[in-house]
Amino acid sequence: MTDKTDYRATLNLPDTPFPMRGDLPKREPGWVKEWEDQGLYKRLRVARQGRQKFVLHDGPPYANGQIHMGHAVNKILKDMIVKSRQLKGLDAAYIPGWDCHGLPIENAIEKKHGRNLPRDEMQAKSRAFATEQIGIQMADFKRLGVLGDWDHPYRTMDPGNEADEIRAFKRVIERGFVYRGLKPVYWCFDCGSSLAEFEIEYADKKSQTIDVGFEADDAAKVLAAFGAAGSGKPVLAVIWTTTAWTIPANQALNLNPELDYALVDTERGQLILAASLVEKCMTRYGLNGTVLATVKGEKLGGLNFRHPLYEVDAGYRRLSPVYLADYATADDGTGIVHSSPAYGLDDFNSCIAHGVQYDDILNPVQANGSYAADFPLFGGQNIWKAVPVITDALKAAGRVFATENIVHSYPHCWRHKSPVIYRAAAQWFIRMDAGEGVFTKDKATETLRQTALKAIEETSFFPENGQARLRDMIAGRPDWCISRQRSWGVPLPFFLHKDTHDLHPKTMEILDVAAAMVEAGGIEAWSKASPEEILAKVGAAADAPSYNKSTDILEVWFDSGTTHTTVLRHSHAGAAHENGPEADLYLEGHDQHRGWFHSSLLTAAAMYGRAPYRGLLTHGFTVDAQGRKMSKSLGNGIEPQEVNAKLGAEIVRLWVAASDYSGDIAGDKKILDRVVDAYRRIRNTLRFLLANVSDFDPAKDAVPLAEMLEIDRYALTRAAEFQAEVLAHFEVYEFHPVVAKLQVYCSEDLGAFYLDILKDRLYTTAPKSLARRSAQTALWNITHAMLRWMAPFLSFTAEEAWKLFGNSDSIFLEEYAEIGAPDSALLARWKRLGEIRAIANKEIEALREKGQVGSSLQANLVVTAGPDDHALLASLEDDLKFVFIASAVRLEQGDGLAVQAVPSADVKCERCWHWRADVGSDPKYATICGRCVSNLFGAGEARVHA
Repeated sequence: MTDKTDYRATLNLPDTPFPMRGDLPKREPGWVKEWEDQGLYKRLRVARQGRQKFVLHDGPPYANGQIHMGHAVNKILKDMIVKSRQLKGLDAAYIPGWDCHGLPIENAIEKKHGRNLPRDEMQAKSRAFATEQIGIQMADFKRLGVLGDWDHPYRTMDPGNEADEIRAFKRVIERGFVYRGLKPVYWCFDCGSSLAEFEIEYADKKSQTIDVGFEADDAAKVLAAFGAAGSGKPVLAVIWTTTAWTIPANQALNLNPELDYALVDTERGQLILAASLVEKCMTRYGLNGTVLATVKGEKLGGLNFRHPLYEVDAGYRRLSPVYLADYATADDGTGIVHSSPAYGLDDFNSCIAHGVQYDDILNPVQANGSYAADFPLFGGQNIWKAVPVITDALKAAGRVFATENIVHSYPHCWRHKSPVIYRAAAQWFIRMDAGEGVFTKDKATETLRQTALKAIEETSFFPENGQARLRDMIAGRPDWCISRQRSWGVPLPFFLHKDTHDLHPKTMEILDVAAAMVEAGGIEAWSKASPEEILAKVGAAADAPSYNKSTDILEVWFDSGTTHTTVLRHSHAGAAHENGPEADLYLEGHDQHRGWFHSSLLTAAAMYGRAPYRGLLTHGFTVDAQGRKMSKSLGNGIEPQEVNAKLGAEIVRLWVAASDYSGDIAGDKKILDRVVDAYRRIRNTLRFLLANVSDFDPAKDAVPLAEMLEIDRYALTRAAEFQAEVLAHFEVYEFHPVVAKLQVYCSEDLGAFYLDILKDRLYTTAPKSLARRSAQTALWNITHAMLRWMAPFLSFTAEEAWKLFGNSDSIFLEEYAEIGAPDSALLARWKRLGEIRAIANKEIEALREKGQVGSSLQANLVVTAGPDDHALLASLEDDLKFVFIASAVRLEQGDGLAVQAVPSADVKCERCWHWRADVGSDPKYATICGRCVSNLFGAGEARVHA
């Protein structure tokens, strides 16, 4: 060699085909196709056959429209959890599913083809539409890198699922929980059907309040109850309501037996009001009032008052008796509640308890939201539009005392966002509390509410506050209305007697027949079959003229709520535990406490006496940076399809993993840009690791642990410590701490410390020297471990890097790397060395800022240390300078720790860039130092610690 030798060519510079730029949008579809072509999911199942199972049951998204970012968050979370369990060595199956029946699909068909389609046509078009939507959504889920049994998903509209739902319903009947009753249920005019509690959300609504007087039918009796004398003025009980549309159907007044009621003399008559509300009411009415007498509500029970339109139309010439009920309070209004039993649950219960017969309950509001055509005064009018008309009629009758507009929280349809009402209808219910069901043969020993509450206590919740939320909902919920008046859904396969409305005595046999028919031909087979044809199968064809075949369907929450008994029991082999609860985990958005979690719990508790899950995990909604829920109307959403095309699905996955899903998940362009930066940092670290083991063959080149340099052993034990942290987070379904720690691990543990120190040894020592092979052994093991940590969330990147190790199989067939247990003493030793190194770096940086040195290698250090630190530093011997990345370090004894940095007076080696006195000591190599000469031409320098 001469002085003109290019010493850079003699360095072991890193090299890898792993590109700095991921080019994710273009390359990810290739990996998705490769996984499909190689049948990766099937191979995962074979690889884990016989292992302990982990079962995550997929809550089915609705088969309607392209997926949005909320779908992406949900599916990616599930995928990360399943993959993390798979890498743990468990048999973690994932069966994706779809919810296919119900109103949204019917609405889509009606918008396209018109209303009032024949039942057969609605079912055929709905099935075709749902199939098309599933195909669109499935492609998007695959594109996100989600691994699952896409060839065999479950769909609630598959005939086998539909049949199993009927069998599940039969089991709930056998356990004594099903009954038919007339009861007010939530009713949506847009749906034209009843709604379950799960399908209700609350939103602000503008309403007109009204205070209305009901005149006493026998004023003398009322005055006698108060012990007051007559004055010739009318005596009126005044009610306050926000639902003026219910007043035409009024049938009673409710007073609280324990509440004090006052008889108040005013210019407009003697008014009955809750005593504590008199002053407020007088102010609201603009009247002067004198309290004549006060009595407890119980003294007024049984008195009769006239309907406020009594004198206006003969159709209202009826009385409203006073019933005593605890739900009448003095919190607001007047303390008197007017009762229209068809339109309020408390009103209904009170009237029934006081002897009102079902047939006598007035129910003029039709399914479409209008009064019946023959209803007096307001026939054919929409109830919301009729409110001012009703108010005017009451004013004309002299019965209105006050009216104003307010904005209040009101129940709305979850789907249509339109206000709903309570409306009495004959429906089928699942009973929450004690009572008799139909065709009971294996009656449960506890009520459904008791069983469900007990099951909640035995369930793990992530986050924990979900337990109280679900418990409160179950504790206070009414009976579950499970019948719907629609076409596209699993039938309630009942025959009802035309006169008595009783079920056919062979109902349980009919249910078996229905399940068999549906399994063979779908719900369409049942719909098309005549009553004679069906009843003939149970030997009762002669009964057909006396019975009506029910056209009701089971509500869609019963569909998805019973998938545990289909998917996790027999439709998908290997997808469930042999004993105990079928699923380890259900995972959905936190709104599913009142949805799928709720309906699944009630059906499983009714059928089996327990929950269908061991754990429940909830995530928040996707919101923008201002915390507003993403929506198309606001234009503040980010669509997964757009992000996939521009940045790559890997960025969506990393965004989900990096977010604390226990709350709402914020995303916008700026947030995604930060995720891109984080991805680049992780990718660049990975690229460095791969580049420096490109010539390393572990079978030939690996160095035994005992022979490795100390800092390499430290790097491995730090990786072992970090892996323990990662796996502990994965165990409780936490990913955002892993992403945060991985970034710190890459930038600080590796980049700013270990790899920074390692570069000199990797680049300058002989290619096959113990010093370099020791470093490569550590890097190879760290890289293998790191790829497995990343794989659940950075699935595409981990797979890409994994293949560079010469692997043809997927990384998901692997398990977490075996890298030993952390060595606490070694960790503590190098932690202190790192702290001292940080002090030295500050001193070197101060020199750099003054322009006295360029790189840290241009500095020499003088380190003064107390006994413990001195012993620690001295133990590294001559390798201490490599830890500090300085050209020379002089160690001195002292009372405390101090570091002094000074510029080196020596010459810079052209090859290793150290400033050393022995540069040119060999005249044949005038520009390099003695250690480089030894590494190139001699035995090589001896490294022990670093």
